[in-house]
Amino acid sequence: MSSQRPLALVTGASRGIGAAVATALAPTHDLLLGGRDAAALSAVAARLGDRALPWPVDLTDTTALAAATERIDELDVLVHSAGVGMLATVAESDVETWRRQFEVNVVAVAELTRLLLPALRAARGTVVCVNSGAGLAARPGWGAYAASKFALRAFADALRGEEPDLRVCSVHPGRTDTDMQRQVVAYEGGTYDGTRFMRPESVAATVLAAVTATRDAHLTDLVVRPAG
Repeated sequence: MSSQRPLALVTGASRGIGAAVATALAPTHDLLLGGRDAAALSAVAARLGDRALPWPVDLTDTTALAAATERIDELDVLVHSAGVGMLATVAESDVETWRRQFEVNVVAVAELTRLLLPALRAARGTVVCVNSGAGLAARPGWGAYAASKFALRAFADALRGEEPDLRVCSVHPGRTDTDMQRQVVAYEGGTYDGTRFMRPESVAATVLAAVTATRDAHLTDLVVRPAG
């Protein structure tokens, strides 16, 4: 892209919170829509207009990730919204359950950020990690997922201290009406009622606040919960 508008890369942009974040940024930013489902990304891009481009890549494929980031010279906003949640007790969680969640929720975030640091430094950019309430407190059945989100919060804290020219924000949403929340309710044995939870657009508004804060302000940790 070549534009006077700032450039934002949003991972997990094919649905849920990621798609809502992309929609919130679209009026003011050029967009790279990250995800694995090229068709779903193309549908989101078509809805947002010609300043949004699909950026299909498997974030856990380090070779593909390096190739996909190679031509990004300057990046104003990086939003890490991609993630997986596999709920199980510690007794039920085998090694692959732990590895998969850390690979997607932590390692892929760290590697994508590392590859894009020169571009982020060039723009004095903003990095937003969409975390979770589980990144603040672990509950029974959430052990591996919560551990990965605690690690993601530690990553954001370390990055903030190491890169003083960047703004780094952890956003911790409560329960949100997404496909993952449906899995959570099914795991809990309940009946799904999306009206009990926040809309993805409400989380996106919180991310937008971190991105659009004036340069004298650095929003570092934001917690947003369903009202009532």
